[in-house]
Amino acid sequence: MEELQNSLQARGLTLSTLPDKGRSLITAKDFYPGEVIISQEPYVCVPNNSLTESSCDGCFSKNNLKKCSACQVVWYCGSTCQKLEWKLHRLECNALAKLDKERRKSVTPTIRMMVKLYLKRKLQNENVIPVTAMDNYSLVEALVSHMLDIDEKQLVLYAQMGNLVNLILQFPDIDIKEIAENFSKFACNAHTICDGELRPLGTGLYPVISIINHSCLPNAVLVFEGRLAVVRAIQHIPKDSEVLISYVETAASTVTRQKALKEQYLFTCTCARCIKVGQYDDIQESAILEGYRCRDNGCSGFLLRESDEKGFVCQQCGLIRNKEEIRKIASDIKALSEEALKFTSSGNLQEAIILYRNIEKLQKEVCHPFSISLMRTREKLLEILMQLEEWKEALAVCRLTIPVYERVYPGFHPLLGLQYYSCGKLEWLLGETDDAIKSFTKAVDILRITHGTNTPFMKELFMKLEEARAEASFKLTSEED
Repeated sequence: MEELQNSLQARGLTLSTLPDKGRSLITAKDFYPGEVIISQEPYVCVPNNSLTESSCDGCFSKNNLKKCSACQVVWYCGSTCQKLEWKLHRLECNALAKLDKERRKSVTPTIRMMVKLYLKRKLQNENVIPVTAMDNYSLVEALVSHMLDIDEKQLVLYAQMGNLVNLILQFPDIDIKEIAENFSKFACNAHTICDGELRPLGTGLYPVISIINHSCLPNAVLVFEGRLAVVRAIQHIPKDSEVLISYVETAASTVTRQKALKEQYLFTCTCARCIKVGQYDDIQESAILEGYRCRDNGCSGFLLRESDEKGFVCQQCGLIRNKEEIRKIASDIKALSEEALKFTSSGNLQEAIILYRNIEKLQKEVCHPFSISLMRTREKLLEILMQLEEWKEALAVCRLTIPVYERVYPGFHPLLGLQYYSCGKLEWLLGETDDAIKSFTKAVDILRITHGTNTPFMKELFMKLEEARAEASFKLTSEED
């Protein structure tokens, strides 16, 4: 790991081992908001292809795709991406082409990524693909797998997947146990590759980025520029500090975050936010985000269970809310949510909107105004309204989400910036130019820190802001004339 340490030092970083955390990325200099801390190309990656949707294996584009004529599995948008991937795909193509048609259907993106992992290792061992300090199989070997923490059912699944990989590769010296362990490493270390608006495109293994530990109060953020993983500071990070990103959705109670981390990453977080679990401030925050509201519409209090378990008492005004009333509303919400999901899946968006409106109405009766579940319902409403081009209603819903986003996310969070961006686009479309400028400006202030300034996505945002300003200036001049 000496070569990696030297490479990191050149970037103002160092690799260290911390108690209870293991390997950690430590700053050797100060980093400031928006500054790139580290970036890495994937060791291997795959697009999120399915039987119904495909993307280019090189750039993840969905346009102008042509299927590889030999393996009938991989797609490319053109010769540039095909040539970029050819050294690796030549071997993968030969292996996949030997499978019968039905067997090829079982080659999921995760299976493909494992196949590519072993093929890349082979090509690097043969010096066909160069080995660098930031791109070598020893970095994969150093990743944690948590094999001892996995239940028997999951181990059996990994072994079955390993057998399929073995069938595809047909390497004489392949170790099924090692493949199973690498699948466990994927589960703990692989990253979802997203576009500028955080829409999932694929999955990649970034062994150096995976050294960065988790915090529910992160000082850095991971975004992607194409397939390149980029970690930027979202606050001043002094020299000799640990670089921390969030592995899970932070808009949740401590209990919910801890559960997600334990299930996916097999550890218990002890960050500054999580160590407050059980304290009054944490209980209050959890009750607001995931609990119930006072039955007095004029009261903004949150509810906690009574000692006799018969109801919930408002911590602000003291009013008691019947447990059975809440249970009935929660049951109705669950039933409506299941129906709404069916209509959304079948493409009946008009019926889905009616149901989500009813869900929103019930949630407003029982949930705190800053409830995460109410926010998620409005996000679904916004998505469907945008698909149906119901711009005015979409803007009204989008504006309702903004105060919740501002409360549940830190100031420099990409999701907050993107919500301002959505609001701005709708305002501009509806001729509310002055409001659009305000929203675009707020989006720029956040996203230039999280996303940088040079990506096509950010250039489009800057252009929209300038066009909105020009339009406002023209309107003002016309009014003066």
